[in-house]
Amino acid sequence: MTTIKQEDFISSIADAFQFISYYHPKDYIQHLARAYERERSPAAKDAIAQILTNSRMCAEGHRPLCQDTGIANVFLKIGMDVRFEAKMSVADMVNEGVHRAYTHPDNTLRASVLADPIFTRKNTKDNTPAVIQMELVPGDKVEVNVGAKGGGSENKSKFAMLNPSDSIVDWVLKTVPVMGAGWCPPGMLGLGIGGTAEKAMLMAKESLMEPIDMHELLARGPRNKLEELRIELYTKVNALGIGAQGLGGLSTVLDVKIRDYPTHAASKPIAMIPNCAATRHAHFVLDGSGPAALEPPSLEDWPKVSWSPAASARRVDLDALTPAEVRTWKPGDTLLLSGKLLTGRDAAHMRIQEMLDKGEKLPVSFANRVIYYVGPVDPVRDEVVGPAGPTTSSRMDKFTDMMLAKTGLIGMVGKAERGPAAIEAIKKHKAAYLMAVGGAAYLVAKAIKKSRVLAFGDLGMEAIYEFEEKDMPDTVAVDASGNAVHQSGPAEWEKRIKEFKIPLAVA
Repeated sequence: MTTIKQEDFISSIADAFQFISYYHPKDYIQHLARAYERERSPAAKDAIAQILTNSRMCAEGHRPLCQDTGIANVFLKIGMDVRFEAKMSVADMVNEGVHRAYTHPDNTLRASVLADPIFTRKNTKDNTPAVIQMELVPGDKVEVNVGAKGGGSENKSKFAMLNPSDSIVDWVLKTVPVMGAGWCPPGMLGLGIGGTAEKAMLMAKESLMEPIDMHELLARGPRNKLEELRIELYTKVNALGIGAQGLGGLSTVLDVKIRDYPTHAASKPIAMIPNCAATRHAHFVLDGSGPAALEPPSLEDWPKVSWSPAASARRVDLDALTPAEVRTWKPGDTLLLSGKLLTGRDAAHMRIQEMLDKGEKLPVSFANRVIYYVGPVDPVRDEVVGPAGPTTSSRMDKFTDMMLAKTGLIGMVGKAERGPAAIEAIKKHKAAYLMAVGGAAYLVAKAIKKSRVLAFGDLGMEAIYEFEEKDMPDTVAVDASGNAVHQSGPAEWEKRIKEFKIPLAVA
């Protein structure tokens, strides 16, 4: 009989969530480095360079890889010969560990979890409760997998009840393009096939905790039909040309994981969950000898990649920006923003709409200003602000026409593509939408020289801040004429891949 002490369990959970907040798994770094080396799309290669540079910076600085430090997922396999020396339930111990991790004074993580999701949506302040899965298994140890899942990738989860005769490959290739780039590729796809609806979703999520081994699989070749299917999906998804951040390129996924389970004769449930460029998970085992110790990767594991803006990048003074200058920006242009930049995301936009509907004066002037869709991490030590990468812009699509028509806003910065309604509003008002790289939050934050809350302080990370920027890197994603790089880029690269037979499954 193994005895696991309460404090050992709690501290192991806390340490693991701190660990994964700033360390990418070594296998992800290696696969992303290979993707960088073979990438031929300049825009995608630049995005991957930012992600790799950000990754190393976070490993060195022990700060979050992404401003969205995720919702805590914990998978437990508890040996039936284990005894807990504890006064708390297993779930309560997990949540105490999450609480400690997310409120750690040296590396405060963003609180993103809201209680009462239907009505008040009140922030729990410490990212609890975690989503916990427990299984009793033979043995005298506790096996733990922890993962932090960002909202951008989680929101792109897909599920379908296929007919038994339906093609899995066809469904995946039809579904991935409609996911857009809000899940921050290049990352992983986890598939759960079989069982019931909830079993398929659970398998898809748990598969994302597995090591990335596509390089090794391609090198040795498949040993069974499931591995053949993984390679087929990996190759065909990358042939879509979606690429890093949806800009068009050769690497949309670094790996495809599949778990299956027996299912009803009338059914073929299939779930697909992506993992983003901020892939964060860790595995450890408790055997009664004390808390777990996770071994950090060596800095030598990172490739010698250091991002810097291209010489052709165009500097923009936000404090003197005019609608006329915005109209000169072209799709794909790299801009370096300096000056005062407003922030605001879902909750702020909803409150702005409510105030305008009531005829109330807004607390902030948006005239000739640019807004950044971001919810930053709180600063620590001498930081002006914590990691502050972009959130998924499409969530603000329904507010875009209102903001452009009624507030004088002339530009927006966020992550991934905009939908048809937002693009039409941008075109109508001759505004522009800029894209920052998701997965480069610490790198982006280094461009912020001052930060202050201007309005809606009660919303926490969703308040309206004013950032003073110095050379914040962005790409023009939708210009004043409505031309969108997230449409043109993937279309161009899908065509190139097919025409030139560019290899995608290189071991």
